[in-house]
Amino acid sequence: MPDIDASKTHLPVLLDETLELLQAAKGGLFIDATLGLGGHTEAILDASPSGSVIAIDQDNEALELAAKRLARFGTRVKLVQGNFSEIASIVASAATEKPSGIMADLGVSSLQLDSETRGFSFRFDAPLDMRMDPDSRGETAADMLATLGQDELANIIYQYGEERQSRRIAKWIIEKRDAGTPIETTIELAELVRRAVPRSPKDKIHPATRTFQALRIAVNRELEILEKFISDSIDLLSPDGVLAIITFHSLEDRIVKHAYQHHAGKCSCPPRIPQCVCGAVKKVEVLTRKPVLPAGNERDENPRSRSAKLRACRKL
Repeated sequence: MPDIDASKTHLPVLLDETLELLQAAKGGLFIDATLGLGGHTEAILDASPSGSVIAIDQDNEALELAAKRLARFGTRVKLVQGNFSEIASIVASAATEKPSGIMADLGVSSLQLDSETRGFSFRFDAPLDMRMDPDSRGETAADMLATLGQDELANIIYQYGEERQSRRIAKWIIEKRDAGTPIETTIELAELVRRAVPRSPKDKIHPATRTFQALRIAVNRELEILEKFISDSIDLLSPDGVLAIITFHSLEDRIVKHAYQHHAGKCSCPPRIPQCVCGAVKKVEVLTRKPVLPAGNERDENPRSRSAKLRACRKL
């Protein structure tokens, strides 16, 4: 494992806003469902001497680095390897009280983006892995490109990447696979997408960005597990407890927004249905009618924060 100082390489996004919504200064038990390199957990523990955190991450390398950063807090922090979708069972076995707050930062951590071997970024030539937990037996991005049909692949790139040229990209990937040269590395995929999708002068991002996002989401089933995470978290919270979630693209933000509205009792049934069948029950109060966005100085200091949105709700 590289010698990395987590406190210097990781800038937690929307930190002050998250602490305020969680009311971390009051202390209590908090759950950081996506520990990463530990920036949010560290700030929660610094906010109150009576605060404690159960911090979850599926990446063992991140846990080891965060453990060094958080060692000064001793027993006030408990690190658990797992996926945030397992929050109910993790809290059941690791906590003796209901949490006052739960947070999740859904962005890919600096550790993963800056890795030259994990395949999250096309800045480095690496195998197309993209698993948040590299020790898992789950499919890699390369596995998906080697096995999925053209329509399945196009749908993933379109739905999860919001890429309008998804069918063209999928067609090129399948053609290379059928020719006996499957896409297996980040540079191979980025170059194929660059050639398949002519770049507009107005487009500020690399043409492969949306395809990489789509594959990462699909590999880690990120959107599939998000709604369940929100529902489980609300059930776990103590009365007046707060759930705060930071998202980085519109698909995640839309799921969080609609899930909060559902748990706030907003019916989502079509207007012509005479009786509600969606099961909306008022369990929470939405604290952020509009998402909280990073201030200008944070966007300047931390470019990765520019697309971040924070939404929170309070359990009734």
